[in-house]
Amino acid sequence: MKSPCNDICTIDRPSGLCVGCGRSLSEIAEWGSATDERQRKILARLPARMARLGEKARR
Repeated sequence: MKSPCNDICTIDRPSGLCVGCGRSLSEIAEWGSATDERQRKILARLPARMARLGEKARR
């Protein structure tokens, strides 16, 4: 499965999430060895996380 990384690798310190893809550092670290099922679970969480990060940026 393709990584959601888009080369905007900056961690939002309060949330601990990457502002480029929405993953946590632990999710980024495990991506290469994660099962397809685990990767799908991570991917499913990203839209909501990115929306929250976007809301924070607009404040």
